[in-house]
Amino acid sequence: MRTVKISLNSIDKVKSFVNTISQFDSDFDLISGRYVIDAKSIMGIFSLDLSSPIDLTIHDDNDAAILEALKPYIIEE
Repeated sequence: MRTVKISLNSIDKVKSFVNTISQFDSDFDLISGRYVIDAKSIMGIFSLDLSSPIDLTIHDDNDAAILEALKPYIIEE
């Protein structure tokens, strides 16, 4: 399991993020404040505050391919 910060600050970014993440069989959670939603749920994502970075938890021990696919959304810290 790994947690990274991502930015989904536009509608197009949300749509492409959900399309990308849906290609993987793993479970993903988005955490914003006290809310935790399924990262594959586009409606759930739009219920979050997208103006600030969101924590993405990847529930997969073999996450190298996932992290590579999610590079456009990950915020380098």
